[in-house]
Formats: sequence, structure tokens, C-alpha cells
Amino acid sequence: MSIKAEEISALIKQQLENYTDELSVEETGTVTYVGDGIARAHGLDNALQGELLLFDNGVYGMVQNLEASDVGIVILGDFTGITEGDTVKRTGRIMEVPVGDQLIGRVVNSLGQAIDGKGDIKTDKTRPIEHKAPGVMERQGVSEPLQTGIKAIDALVPIGRGQRELIIGDRKTGKSSIAIDTIINQKGQNMICIYVAIGQKDSTVRSQVSTLEKFGAMDYTIVVSAGPSEPAPLLYIAPYAGAAMGEEFMMNGKHVLIVYDDLTKQADAYRELSLILRRPPGREAYPGDIFYTHSRLLERAAKLNDELGAGSMTALPVIETKAGDVSAYIPTNVISITDGQIFLNSDSFYSGIRPAIDAGTSVSRVGGDAQIKAMKKVAGTLRLDLSAYRELESFAQFGSDLDAATKARLDRGARTVEVLKQGLHESVPVAKEVIILYALTHRHLDKLEVSDVLRYQNELFAFMDTSYKAIEDEITKTGNLPEGDALDDALAEFDKTFQPTKHNAEADDDDSAEN
Repeated sequence: MSIKAEEISALIKQQLENYTDELSVEETGTVTYVGDGIARAHGLDNALQGELLLFDNGVYGMVQNLEASDVGIVILGDFTGITEGDTVKRTGRIMEVPVGDQLIGRVVNSLGQAIDGKGDIKTDKTRPIEHKAPGVMERQGVSEPLQTGIKAIDALVPIGRGQRELIIGDRKTGKSSIAIDTIINQKGQNMICIYVAIGQKDSTVRSQVSTLEKFGAMDYTIVVSAGPSEPAPLLYIAPYAGAAMGEEFMMNGKHVLIVYDDLTKQADAYRELSLILRRPPGREAYPGDIFYTHSRLLERAAKLNDELGAGSMTALPVIETKAGDVSAYIPTNVISITDGQIFLNSDSFYSGIRPAIDAGTSVSRVGGDAQIKAMKKVAGTLRLDLSAYRELESFAQFGSDLDAATKARLDRGARTVEVLKQGLHESVPVAKEVIILYALTHRHLDKLEVSDVLRYQNELFAFMDTSYKAIEDEITKTGNLPEGDALDDALAEFDKTFQPTKHNAEADDDDSAEN
């Protein structure tokens, strides 16, 4: 066997060409404690708050506590494979999630990984989950309506693009249903929706996704799910991950609606983490920065100014109360951060008034700025009618004789309540909302029995679609009521064709007349 010097020389030259003298330096630490979704590590002196760390078994963690002798880490995944003495190393990256159009129509976890069985999400864009909220000068006032398709909300507590409107109420009063119906109504509205399910049962999330698919809403929706079986850190970061995904669209001049369902469970997860990390407990055992936890999240919802593309992110946080107590710690915190609240009353819900929106407690601090002009005109007296009705309703229960004015107010209130009732997933376009509220406020319903009101509404909508579609189109296009008496004439024509239900007394009279 002959050895050729030329071949050896060429091989050595090739090796030298590929040689680099750059040193790879990694800062590592040693795990000193692990359990309940958190770990402590010694030796990571330069670690940053919120930095991603990598454990030996491939699971990531996020720096949460920076202490004199060690670092408190929340583990973003299964912690059972991590033991004391394991090595953990810095990645130099702040916690981030994938973002972009590729996520639309998908169900992901808090880390942005697909959990819907449709394969991996291929995107090279990421954003840190924590990001400074837009400043005062980067924003503009909320002026563009976000139509929910729910008459009671669009009329009484309107929501504008860039607003933060809290949905608050007891368990099982329809909070999630309002959020899902709002997402469904964004079809064709140039809106990208993000639904963040925090601590919701997997079966519940599956049901919500099926509903969104049924109505074609998954075509513009991202679902972020952190179930109750997930470690507490994933429940804690879920809303921040959703906000990061929404910010990517907002910064590109698009409009986003994000639902946090619900922040009560996120606060509980954060309390659990904080207590295990031995942070000092405060009121109701929550850590001292629980207010900041929610304020820095909700402040990221904004309507950006024209120089930044005029994109917006509208937030609908959900909070669960116990026995209607809005003065508890977390509810009062979030009420003070948001631009209004939609309060759902359990008594109304169980008495059949759905959506069970309490007009007296619910408020939108943006108000008429988030309504089209036509809605402003027809909805002006609704709140007064409802409050007068609630006040007089208790007296009417005694059965005493009522004067004509009181009886008229009660009748008007009963019809108003009936008009504002709405079935599940039955969104109403804004033009139709204006038409039925116009009919209510202009006394077209006063002669009807309360039981006939919803039938009147449905038949009126069908009549307008077939005979007066131009009126609906004009309201939708201009945002104003049609000029002149066009709408009054249409309603007068419909009133002539509407057949009220004959009740027993009337039917008996007719039978005796025939005999």
C-alpha cells in the first residue's frame, strides 16, 4: 500500500480551511430543587428575567425569580424527568412564541405548538410573549365600532376597536357564549380573532372549536388552549402568548379581537407559582404584583395611530365572580384596568332573559364613540326605559292598582326586555338591530302582546329582506338612518300584514260571534 504525500497534503489543507478558532461558551447551572412545576438552579449568575433555559431532558424553563444565591425557574412542560443535580443552561433568548398567518385556523398550546393534529406550524417569525404596551402618543382614540351581533351589547354597552371590555359574571351565566358569538359575528368584518382558553376543560375547548368551525369562524381565528391538566406556568403565560400573536397582526395594520377566557384561572395559576417560589403573599394570598400581571397584559390592547398603520387589538377579558360579588380582589382589579364591563346577572339568566346583561351595572366608558349614528339615535332611551322598568317592577308585584303612566312604563320595559333577548349563536347584523330598535322606540310594538314580540321581530326581518333590502344596505353602508319617512313607511306597511296571536279571551269572543 503506497502513501501519496499529495493526498495527505490536500486533506490537511481542507481540514485547516474549515478550522475556526471561535470558542463556544455556555453558561450552565445546577438544579438544586424541582417540584410542582418549578425548579431552582445555582450558578446562573447572568440569567435575565423571562429568559428561556434548557434542561438536560430537552424541556424548557423560564426565569421567574432572580435571587442572591439561585434562580427560580418555572418549567414549561413535564417536570417529572428533571432531577436535582441536572444541568440547566442559558439560551440567551427571551420567552417567545411563533406568530404569523400560518397560525390562523389552528389550535395551539401556550408555547405556540400545534395541538389539533394537523401537523406542525411552519413559520419563521417569533415574538417575545412580554412586550411593552404602546405609549400614549402611539395610540389614537377609540372611534370605530366592533359589532358583536348581540343587540343588548351593541345598543347599551358598545365596544370599539382597540377597547378593553370586561365580561364578568357568575359561573354558567353565558360569559363564554357572548365571547364566541362576538367572534362568529366578525365574519367578513376584516378582523382576526384569538380565543385564549385558560383552564378550560379539553372537552369544552373542543366544543367551542366545533362551534367556530360550524359557522366558518375558524377561517380567521386562532385558539390558544392551556387546559387544567397543564402545569401552572403554561396557564400563566397563555394570555401573554395570545397577546404576542395578536400584536404581530396589529403592528401590520390589521384589526384583532382577543378573548381571555378567563383571567380568574390565570390569576390562580400565578398565585400557585408565586407561593411555591416563596414570594410574599398579599390579599387573598395573591402576590403583590397581581395587579401588574393583568395591567401589563390588558394595556397591550390599543388602537394605533395612523403613522404606525392604524391597526388595533380589542380585548375581551373574562372574569368569574362568586355569588355576584364584584368587590372581590381580582374583579375590582380588572374592572379598574378595563374600559367598561358587561355584567351578567345569574337571576336574569335563570329567569330566561338571555343574554343576561344587567343594564344597570354594565357600562362602556367609550360609549357613543363606538356606535354608528343610526344606533345612537335609536338606543338613546333604552337604558332609561330598562332602569324605570326594573324600579317599578317590584311595586307591580304587589298587585295594587297602577295608574296609566306607570302601566305604560311597565309595558314599554317588558317589550324592551323581550326585544333584547337573543338565542345562542343567533348574531344579528347591525342594520337589523337598528330596525327592530327603531320599531321599539317609535311605539310600533306597544299594541302587541309581549309573547308576540320575537315573532314580530323575525317576520319583520324577513319582510325587510324581501321588500326593503335597500334600507338595510343604506344603514350598513352609511351608518345613518335613511332620510325622510322611508323606514316609517316600511314599518307601517308591515304592521298592516302582521297577524297578532289570538289569545283565549279573544278566541272565545270570536267563537260566540260565529255561533
